[in-house]
Amino acid sequence: MNICIIFGHHNINDSFNASVRDTFIDEAKRLGHKIDLINLFNEKVQLPFYRSDINPPPQIVLDYRKRLEDADAMFLMGACHNLRMNSILENWIDWVLHPTWFFTYKSLIPDSKFFRNYGYSVPGAMKNKIGIVSMTYGGPMISYFNFSFFNNIPYRRLKKSVFHLGGLKTKYLRFYSVLPNMEKKEFESSMQKVIKFVQSLD
Repeated sequence: MNICIIFGHHNINDSFNASVRDTFIDEAKRLGHKIDLINLFNEKVQLPFYRSDINPPPQIVLDYRKRLEDADAMFLMGACHNLRMNSILENWIDWVLHPTWFFTYKSLIPDSKFFRNYGYSVPGAMKNKIGIVSMTYGGPMISYFNFSFFNNIPYRRLKKSVFHLGGLKTKYLRFYSVLPNMEKKEFESSMQKVIKFVQSLD
């Protein structure tokens, strides 16, 4: 499997997220998968803040899309901030996973004055590929239950809206209570979780 990883944590070297990334890559390569890694904070060309009036999009957006077209799976990896993925990943999603490349819209009543915008999405270039999200949270699992119930955590929103629009099959890795004082035993358990997750992709 060709897996394109979009890594969106500012600490690309020694953060918990970096350890998740590196553990995933090591095990994936051991099993024969190919990895295309994009460290967003380390890119020479940075995307501007998304604007719908910039059309066609910057060349780097087209380059990212080509890399995704060559992949079997897209892996978004980052931390939760204000019940969203961190801003650099959200901005990347706005630019790259965008109509008409990612999906198009089919109106059920195109000639209607009031309901011409009522219809459904038609998946585009990523249809039937795998969409993976790895998300770290600073608080314990129980603190997110209320938000989860209302689909306000990032993964639920991505799965039910963005990934669904593009026809992606979804998988999810999540880690709670990710703080600088994490105990070694808990850290090692998390890395074993990553290894088992990679093995489940076969």
